[in-house]
Order: sequence, then C-alpha cells, then structure tokens
Amino acid sequence: MKFDTPAGQNPIDQLKVVGKATDRIDGKFKTTGTASYAYERHDVVPNQAYGYVLGAGIAKGRVRAIDTAAAKRAPGVLAIVTTLDVPKQGLGVMNVANLFGGDEIQHYHQAIAVVVAETFEQARAAAFLVKVDHAPGAGKFDLAVEAKAAKPVEGGSGEGSGGGGEDRHGDFEGAFGQAPVKLDQTYTTPDESHAMMEPHATIAAWQGDTLTLWTSNQMIAWGHGSVAKILGIPKENVRIDSPYIGGGFGGKLFVRADAVLAALGAKAAGRPVKLALTRPLIINNTTHRPATIQHIRIGATRDGHITAIAHESISGNLQNGRPETAVDQTKLLYAGANRLTAMRLAHLDLPEGNAMRAPGEAPGLMALEMAMDEMAETLGLDPVEFRIRNDTQVDPGKPERPFSHRDLVGCLKRGAETFGWNRRNPTPGQVRDGHWLVGIGMAAGFRNNLLMKSGARVRLDPAGTVTVETDMTDIGTGSYTIIAQTAAEMMGVPLDKVVVRLGDSAFPVSAGSGGQFGANNATAGVYAACVKLREAVAQRLGINSADAVFADGEVRSGNRAVPLGQAANAGELTAEDAIEYGDLSKKQQQSTFAGHFVEVGVDADTAEVRVRRMLAVCAAGRILNPKSARSQVIGGMTMGVGAALMEELAVDTKRGFFANHDLAGYEVPVHADIPHQEVIFLDEVDPQSSPMKAKGVGELGICGVGAAVANAVYNATGVRVRDYPITLDKLLGRMPDAA
Repeated sequence: MKFDTPAGQNPIDQLKVVGKATDRIDGKFKTTGTASYAYERHDVVPNQAYGYVLGAGIAKGRVRAIDTAAAKRAPGVLAIVTTLDVPKQGLGVMNVANLFGGDEIQHYHQAIAVVVAETFEQARAAAFLVKVDHAPGAGKFDLAVEAKAAKPVEGGSGEGSGGGGEDRHGDFEGAFGQAPVKLDQTYTTPDESHAMMEPHATIAAWQGDTLTLWTSNQMIAWGHGSVAKILGIPKENVRIDSPYIGGGFGGKLFVRADAVLAALGAKAAGRPVKLALTRPLIINNTTHRPATIQHIRIGATRDGHITAIAHESISGNLQNGRPETAVDQTKLLYAGANRLTAMRLAHLDLPEGNAMRAPGEAPGLMALEMAMDEMAETLGLDPVEFRIRNDTQVDPGKPERPFSHRDLVGCLKRGAETFGWNRRNPTPGQVRDGHWLVGIGMAAGFRNNLLMKSGARVRLDPAGTVTVETDMTDIGTGSYTIIAQTAAEMMGVPLDKVVVRLGDSAFPVSAGSGGQFGANNATAGVYAACVKLREAVAQRLGINSADAVFADGEVRSGNRAVPLGQAANAGELTAEDAIEYGDLSKKQQQSTFAGHFVEVGVDADTAEVRVRRMLAVCAAGRILNPKSARSQVIGGMTMGVGAALMEELAVDTKRGFFANHDLAGYEVPVHADIPHQEVIFLDEVDPQSSPMKAKGVGELGICGVGAAVANAVYNATGVRVRDYPITLDKLLGRMPDAA
C-alpha cells in the first residue's frame, strides 16, 4: 500500500479497540516467567553446549599469539575458536568495529576467543586458562584532549537526526554580535551505557549449511543480513528468531559478538551453543552513547525573541564511526532567522559509540534546554513563557515547510497548569522543606517522526481467528498488543480472536524496533495487510468490499450478516502487504513534542538530590494504547533521571576502557529513586503520518528530562552544574548557607 496522501476516514477511526488502555498480551507470560528470552530457549534444539567469550586485555594493538593448550585440556571443553583461527570478517549493517577474526585490536574487550564446554562453569574456567600475548599500541582515549583535533563531519543517527559538518541559515555571527542579550556557554555529557536488563545472548544451531540463531535483536532484517554477510553464507541459509527481548534501548539494533561467536562455536563443536555476554563485555564490547562537548550561543531581543542561535557539538568514535547528532533538535525546536549547527568528530580508540535511546536529541536537549533556562533567567522571563514566545509552526531553516502538526505550546501550557508552575519561586535557593532545598524545573521535549516501509502477513481461519505474522519485535514496548489491536479493529473481531507472531526472519520485513518508529510503522503495515484481507474476504463471500462492514465477528452488507470465519471455510485466507510512504514527510515536517516538569529536593547539608515528582505532557499523534504508551514515557523519564544525576561511564584514559563496567559501578535509577510520575497525552491525530494517524512516544519520554532535572536543581540551590551527571561533589562547596 502506498501512503502518499493524507489519511482520511478509515476503520481505525472507529476506536473500538485501538486507542483503548489495554493490558499487554504478553504481560501474563512476563509475570509468570513463561516468556522465553534468548538464553532460555532450552526447548528449541537439544544438546546445547555453553560458550564463554574472552575479550582483549588491551584497547589498541595486535594479538601476537594465543595459547589454548591448557584450556583445551580442561574438563568439559568441546572446542575453542580464537581470533587467530579465522580471517578478519566483514562488517555487518552499521557495525564500525570488527566483531571477530584477525589480529588487529580496535578497542578494549574486543572478542578474541570463544570457549565451548558442557557447562557454563567449565567454559568460564577454561577461558581463564587461555594465554594471550598482546602487542599494545598507542591509543587515543580522552575526548577533552582529542577534541582539539576534532574535524567537521557529516553524519546521521540512522533514526532521523543528522546533518552536515556545518549547517547555516542567515548570518549567525552578525545577528549574535548585535543581539542586546546573549548567552555563551559550554555543556558536557558523559559516555553512557544502555544497561538493559537482558544481556546480549544467542543460541546457535547448524543443520548442514543452514544456521538458526535464537537471539536478542531489535531489528530482525538488519540482523539477518548482517549475520549472512559477516559469516560469508547465503542469506537464505540464515534464520533469526527473537520473540521476546528484555530491553535494548538501541544496544541491540545491530548484530554483536554473541551472535557471531555462538555460530562459530557451534560449528567448531558440532553442537548447538548458547552464550551470553557478561556485563563487562556488554559495556566494553558492544556499543554505548558517546560523550559530548556542546557549545551553545543564543542572542535575543530584550523582549525575549531569539534572533541568533548556534549549537556546536564534539563527540568521539572509532575510525569510520558516526558522531552523536546532539545538535539536530536545535534546527527545528525554536524560531530564529539566523542559525548555525555544527558537528565535529574526534578519533577515539574507545569501544564503539552508536545509537542509544533518542540518539542525538537526548544529550542534545540536556544542553539546549539548560541553555534556554539560563537565557530566560538572563532576560527576566519565565522559562515557560520564553519557550512559548519562540515557538514556530514552520521549519525555521525552511520557512516554506510547515509542521504537519505541532502543539508544543499546548504541552507547555497544560504541563504548567497541571504541575502548579505558577507556585514556583523564580529566585533560586528560597524554598525549604525541613533540611531540603526544593526546586522546580521544566524543559521542552522533541523527537522527529520517522517513516519506514513495514510489512505484515495476516491469515484468517474457519474459526474466525486472525493471525498476524511480521518480523517486528517487542522489546518491552507492547508491540504484541498494539498490533493485535490494529488487526482486531480492522477485521471487526475481539482481541482474543487475534494471534500475533513476531520476531522471526521468516516473516515479512517490518520497520523493527528503534527510533520510536516501530509502533506507527508496524501497525500501519498490519493495516495495509488487513485491507487486502478484507478485500479477499468480501470477494470470497460475494460482497462488494466497498460496502462491507466488519464488526462483532461478522461481515455485514445491507441486510446480510455472515460470520467472518465462514470466508475461510473453503481454505485459509492469507494476505500480505507493506506500507510504503510517498513524500508527505518531505513536504511537511513531522515531529513529536513534550513538556517535562520536575520537582526536586536537595539536602542542604549533603547536597543529595531527590526527585520528588515528575510530569510529562506529550503531543505525538494518535495514542494507540494509552496504557503501554504511558509505560514507555515513564521508562524514558526514568532514564532521563539517570542521565541527569548518576549515569557516567568512567574512562580509564591510560588503558582505554570503561572502568565501571558492571551494574555495581555503573549506577542507574532503581525504584527508590523514582517518585510518582504523571503522563498526559494531548488528544490529537496526524493524518500526514500514516493511516494510523499516530507517531511515537518511546524516545520522546527521555528527551528533555535531564535538563528539567538540572533546571530544578538550580532552582533549588542556585548552583548551575553544566557538566552531567549532577553528582553531589559538583554541588558541595557551592551550596547556599544551610543556616
């Protein structure tokens, strides 16, 4: 189905099933432990052996030799494959670092061997008997040092954000120089880990030349092609199956070493092999969110209208890696005729930097929205009013291009009213609750809407059951449920008459899970397939498809009503289609918006920060399932608190690795850190987006939260910390008098 004109009235608009707060179909499996994740697929293939991955002990250099003699003699060992046993393999989709093969070491904990044994404990013990002779080389590990040599670079996140090394509109320098009110500040964000609960894990089995991987992967089609390319085997000889994924946040968009080494280990052992990356390997061997150094300048009139805005960012990555696109939202969020955005990239020999939830916008808004808060204070304006005053309904760089639907102002006004913003004391450090200094902060949220081709297959059986098959994944986001809701709405059946099968490369290719593009595109693909199935049903029943009404398990036309399943009495009906997009998104800018509001308490003596309450107001098109959408937003809000207050991968700038490479040293928010969170969705649709008239919220929830927390801490204490995370050591010594 080609979607090249705005959506008109269609069956989804009935909202009998879609748009309702619906319990997740997979919830009962998650809560009873019967949802099998990759490492737990004990029943898919017998006689599974265990693999253990050994990572390089240097960050740059070569492997001269690997002695496996003692390890091979260890109890239970079935096979050992080292990086010197196989040639350097090709790169998969969007991989920057080589996953295995050859003697070159590009980053610390790069996989150099896999040990296969009868038990996990035997594989792990034998791995520590492997002796590796490294030849260390000089590396670059400090962004602050290498930033001086950073070069302008074009690049994109792969999720809708990006641009050139330098993008200009108007005369920024001239306008900034003449602006009566100016801000010129630098902000930093650290390297961060996805820290998903489920580790990267794979079970691999060969049947002749055919490989099956039961793995944890967000993008099945990407992974399918990558595995074939890396291993040098035909794509049709590879199958990937990922029905349940215990979190990814972008870290499982691409194939990682677990999939490759499970396959190589299984081939060498002549047995199916299961392996999971340990937490240090997840942090150092896979990907992370790169650190940034961001320089923001804003010039405005005395009445608070922006006349000049510049946002420049420096990040680091391996050779051929991409930049963190932290400047992208600044191109579109606020008005102003004179604009400059620029990205520079430093060569670092740290583990690969790549997509993490809202790549670009999440760290970019941590800086921009703190700068907006500072500028509002300089102007003597309320921070909400300053943002409203600089709202725009068109792309500031291309004024002829309007937004398809933009209600940032609605988010900010609704949020301010609901949160009690008018009770905020604008003078920092003035509000106390016992020994706590109390502050309120806010920030705008922004994330683009990305359209991607997405396919699905739907089947109808004589019992009236509709089965949906697509390689779309559910990474804890509720894909099973919203896809079932879509099929139920389209075919006029209750949810219990819909079966959803996901995550198998044998199914039609979907958009996959990432960039908050999954929900809108995957359901639109199911919509397209159901349109075809409706036509096939009507034809089988001898009904004019234009007149057919699908409701209550029946197909109706005039005075005639036929059970839906009757159309399949002569044999199951199957329909397959994909949603494909025209140029609507090029004619009009499609984005999502939020207003984030946070209250914090800061201990007057210790500078401990406690978040007391949070609110997000989101404008993101039709909300397909308010219950699962809320879960997505509060998850993003929680990650935003982590980014603001605690998350930081500590770089050993001498040895080139992340030192706090486990969940004891890398702190993330826990239940005790998170108070009540409220989410409000504005009632809106966007017919320019898809037949579903929806967008996405999965990443919008994190965008702006960090700055809202930071601005609240400033309001509480009067201390402005521009280097995230805002840990108490950066506040102590600058706190107001506790007396």
